[in-house]
Amino acid sequence: MSQEQVSRRVDPVVSARMAQVRSRDTKPELALRRELHRRGRRYFVDRAVLPGRRRPDLVFPRARLVVFVDGCFWHSCPEHLRAPRTNSDWWAEKLRGNVERDRRSDADLAAAGWTVLRVWEHEAPQDAADRVDSVLLSA
Repeated sequence: MSQEQVSRRVDPVVSARMAQVRSRDTKPELALRRELHRRGRRYFVDRAVLPGRRRPDLVFPRARLVVFVDGCFWHSCPEHLRAPRTNSDWWAEKLRGNVERDRRSDADLAAAGWTVLRVWEHEAPQDAADRVDSVLLSA
């Protein structure tokens, strides 16, 4: 879909609001980072590990672990996704594309020798940090 088609199908007010959505330093990401830092874990933030635009939220290079903190709406959380009622076909296609991109990113990173961990924004920071610790301890 071309940019012109997208801009014709999305309300300018909605587009402006969506442009304000953070791509990094979200509240769930910051909470996880604080918890990991409190535990003595050190990591890189928003660092590219492969060529392209997709950048993991957290990178642990020595363990070859990348962590993505996925928003429930943007990444279609099975527990919390509420499909938009306005322009629903466009949004369904957009969100499906996000999930497909996530799976491609996971596969590309795994093929390059990285372990990929995905955390939902609704997960408690302590639980997410426990999952990260578990992977780091087994690496």
